Amino acid sequence: MARFRDSDCRLCRVEKTKLYFKGNKCLTDKCPIERRPYAPGEHGRSRKRVLGYAIQLREKQKLKRYYGMSEEQFRLFFKRAERQKGITGENLLSMLERRLDNVVFLMGFSKSRSHARQLIAHGHFQINDHKVNVPSYVVSEGDIVLFKERSAKSGEIQSVVEANKNKNVPGWLEVDWDNFKGRVLSLPKRADVTIPVEEHLIVELYSK
Repeated sequence: MARFRDSDCRLCRVEKTKLYFKGNKCLTDKCPIERRPYAPGEHGRSRKRVLGYAIQLREKQKLKRYYGMSEEQFRLFFKRAERQKGITGENLLSMLERRLDNVVFLMGFSKSRSHARQLIAHGHFQINDHKVNVPSYVVSEGDIVLFKERSAKSGEIQSVVEANKNKNVPGWLEVDWDNFKGRVLSLPKRADVTIPVEEHLIVELYSK
């Protein structure tokens, strides 16, 4: 799978919104988009009219990068959302929010989504007492996400959890900080997705 090897912060400037690749750094004045809220490159300050297909593409790219997905993986999620009952765009957002790497980050068990993917791939997490090492795993209502007993004793992991104890956790999730575990209380709704995205444009893009 192709990987983006330039600075992550450049992607935030391209999309003109914070994608929270750097965890807590994104909440400080050190965030590059706070100092340079325009696209990178020589002509980044120039005004460009974005119309039609370009608008739809930008929305798709923004959402794909926010969750750290490849084009192929994002398309598979879209097809799954299309087959479900209900509004395709909202189904897609609900599934993306329930990706295990995103849930681990929202629960405060990692510094960022990329850090969460690394921890999951290295086998530090269990779901309902079963080991899961796939970051794109989609959790369900009632699932319990917890660190393996050995992992919970790691000084590095303990420091990350301690630093995030004051983090605001979405209402559809519940965290037991003392036992290094969390629970999915319900499925996320459209209002629970905080990234500014117009998902109907993505549906229109893939419907062509």
